Amino acid sequence: MSKPVVEVQVRAVAATSGGVAVFLGNEEKVFVIYVDQSVGVAIAMFIQGTERERPLTHDLLANILRALGAKIDRVIVNDLKRGTYFARLVLSAENELNQKKIVEIDARPSDCIAMAIQQPAPIYVSLDVWDAAEDMTEALRKVQEEGPHAEESDDEAES
Repeated sequence: MSKPVVEVQVRAVAATSGGVAVFLGNEEKVFVIYVDQSVGVAIAMFIQGTERERPLTHDLLANILRALGAKIDRVIVNDLKRGTYFARLVLSAENELNQKKIVEIDARPSDCIAMAIQQPAPIYVSLDVWDAAEDMTEALRKVQEEGPHAEESDDEAES
């Protein structure tokens, strides 16, 4: 990690008229990434540990990684351009000679977040993005007060 980063957790997931709001943050600040409904539902399912009859696309990718001896090391939301977030999926793999390889892949933040929750792996935000993101702590508080349609993560439920 060459840039300074801040570790965050998914604090809540809430349905919106245009998709799903994923609240990311820590005790200091919370910001929102809006994702399409299918990935938002997957994130909520992974948070809740919902059993699935058939594997989702994220399950398929996790199974492929596992079969190749790779795992998600971390996720980094690394850029924010014109209101769009960008992320990197950092994988680590060991071959049969115990040689470790680190691979970074450009990916949508929504997919990175879903996979980090599913695996589990830490989620980081570059300090530049953290500083630029609007603090949505008050919006999170309102979502949590409204209740059932917002899904709290286990980390938030324990706070």
